[in-house]
Amino acid sequence: MNSPTGVAEVLEGDVRLALHAEPLLAEHNRAGIVSAADVHVARRLGALAGEPDERVRLAVALAVRAVRSGSVCVELDDREALAVPEAEDAPPAEDLRWPEAGGWRAAIEGSPLVAVGLDGPPDRPVRWVDGRLYLDRYWRHEVAVREAVDARLAGIASDVETLDLAQVAGAVRRLFPADGDTRQRLAAATAVLSRITVLTGRPGTGKTTTVARLLAVLQDVLGRQRPLRIALAAPTGKAAARLQEAVAEALGGLEAADQERVGQPAATTVHRLLGWRPGSSTRFKHNGRHHLPHDVVVVDETSMVSLPLMARLLEALRPDARLVLVGDPDQLASVEAGAVLGDLVARPPVADALPGALDGLVPGDLPVPGEDRERLRNGVVRLVTVHRQRPDSAILPLATAVREGDAEAAVALLRAGGADLELVEVAGERPDDDEVAALRADAVAAGTALVAAARAGDAQGALRALERHRLLVAHRRGPAGRLHWGRLVGEWVAEAVGDEPEHSTWYAGRPLLVTTNDRDTGLYNGDTGVVVDDGRGGLVAAFGKPEAPQLVRPHRLPDVETVHAMTVHRGQGSQFDRVTLVLPPAASPLLTRELLYTAVTRARSHVRVIGTEDAVRAAVWRPVRRASGLRRPLDRPSSS
Repeated sequence: MNSPTGVAEVLEGDVRLALHAEPLLAEHNRAGIVSAADVHVARRLGALAGEPDERVRLAVALAVRAVRSGSVCVELDDREALAVPEAEDAPPAEDLRWPEAGGWRAAIEGSPLVAVGLDGPPDRPVRWVDGRLYLDRYWRHEVAVREAVDARLAGIASDVETLDLAQVAGAVRRLFPADGDTRQRLAAATAVLSRITVLTGRPGTGKTTTVARLLAVLQDVLGRQRPLRIALAAPTGKAAARLQEAVAEALGGLEAADQERVGQPAATTVHRLLGWRPGSSTRFKHNGRHHLPHDVVVVDETSMVSLPLMARLLEALRPDARLVLVGDPDQLASVEAGAVLGDLVARPPVADALPGALDGLVPGDLPVPGEDRERLRNGVVRLVTVHRQRPDSAILPLATAVREGDAEAAVALLRAGGADLELVEVAGERPDDDEVAALRADAVAAGTALVAAARAGDAQGALRALERHRLLVAHRRGPAGRLHWGRLVGEWVAEAVGDEPEHSTWYAGRPLLVTTNDRDTGLYNGDTGVVVDDGRGGLVAAFGKPEAPQLVRPHRLPDVETVHAMTVHRGQGSQFDRVTLVLPPAASPLLTRELLYTAVTRARSHVRVIGTEDAVRAAVWRPVRRASGLRRPLDRPSSS
């Protein structure tokens, strides 16, 4: 079947084709712009509503694709984003026919499928607002988040009036020493004054330490008559476990009275905090009619929280509860729809009371000029001092260049090399032996150390070796994928130790990745560990921190796989001494600024990038584009 737009031939039996689709839908389906499923949903809704116009059906198919791709809506004026095919091997779709903009808008606004504006009919499946087309469910989630956040910011002025500001200032200064990070002190004061605080910063800026001391401030100021009920949560079990460990460790450095006030708050997933309801993945025990009992809720790794889940969480909070959202908006976002943390950070200022109140509360502690001070009006505090790497580490300016979209600076830093950075440019699609020699040396050094420690029954040493080096990739399959590179690294290590462990399922030195959550063992999807000799002729798997390994017998483990290479998504939240990132070709849609930034910031001491200069530039230039209206003002027309 030949496409009139010149795209590649597609076989009649190809499951990617939506058969019997109208010409405009079929054309965009063949070009890889919308999937067969997108087309089927749009045609079904059109049939139910009596909408025959294929322009409207195409718009609906694009809205379905948007949600499936992580956006909340689709902006039909953004033709550049619309014309990007999803398949990596799809040819450019430059010759596609697109509806004329004015006629397309008129058709949408006149469609029985579509509710137009903020006050359009509530019973239509699609909504059109300010040039953005939403599936109605996601429009409602966005409105719920917007209204809940704005209501919390609006309560700042009344909260300030009820506080003893001298007591607040004393608690903040006592728990955050004067020689520390003044922005951490500012975050604690914000959490006291505001019912929502957004604490951001790149990895290693001390966000979790700030949270622990912030909780002590809240207990000291607000919990004197009755201790505050505190909940810690994260989007995944792995992130929740790390949050609980990190907060407990940070609390251990406080005075005994503060430790007693805060206690030992347990962390859980956001889903479990809200309470699963049998038979539903979107409704929870706690909601707008049955609020959570907590006075303070802290959510870590908020960049991974989707829009629907954030809407449910805000709905379930008591109006007077404090919410602290923690994360890095520049990292990879949720695999589901929405980039809520980034939207909240980038929103135009809503509240005016907070900066003035903070000026009076902690004079001289507002080291936030310009843009950061404007964000403070929305309860956003950004930590900037990095503690993970050396102050003179070249990793820090590289991460900054990537985050700011400066490809020239990123390439220059990688080319300059030095002790911290390395760019290995490849000539072909697959790196040759010379191009992977440095990677092989790092992988073999870490792998042989891991195997030696594991065979000696040294669980602590094996876990330390597991953190020495990590190979990260963007894809799961293909020449630049996890399966290929994991198999290759496994062969290198086996050759170096003079063994072929892959012939046995369980062997000392096998690195493990947990792929499911398991409450019985306390292991979560994404946890890594290693099989070690137990000293009695058997084997045991070691997980967790090297200082306090968690030992689990192989027969009790949840689903695991061997991990010699890991996707960047899997590595999010982890730290390694040295990181090697294998980039896919520049045309890969998975190659984004957020992916490169997340990979770079996993390393403590050294980053190696294997790929072409074009791939590096493509990643820096290509931020994840998730359409949303949350960053934009939304003014209802005044009634006459």
